[in-house]
Amino acid sequence: MAYDSNNVFAKILRGEIPNSTVYEDDEVLAFHDLNPQAPVHVLVIPKGEYVSMDDFSKDAPPEVIARFFAAVGRIARELGLDEPGYRLLANCGAHGGQEVPHFHVHVFGGRPLGRMIARERA
Repeated sequence: MAYDSNNVFAKILRGEIPNSTVYEDDEVLAFHDLNPQAPVHVLVIPKGEYVSMDDFSKDAPPEVIARFFAAVGRIARELGLDEPGYRLLANCGAHGGQEVPHFHVHVFGGRPLGRMIARERA
């Protein structure tokens, strides 16, 4: 899938849509989700044009990947989530539930989150 430079996260990166920034450096932007699913719900995105985790892990230089995930950990610590715990989620593609075609990681926390995936019922 080709990168769509008109996706909502690309517009946020260009400053066309405001956001509530939690963290920013030369390669990463993190901001509060507008529709939080937990008391803390932050989206962390790379500033490069990557569609999904598959695209990012295949095409980003290893040092960019390492710095991205180091930033995710730093953000969770700065939000005070490291001790009680938190969840990371990266949806990939249609079957994974990805809604925005720009790689992003959700950081959830602030309460016990329960099971990640409900068991199928027969």
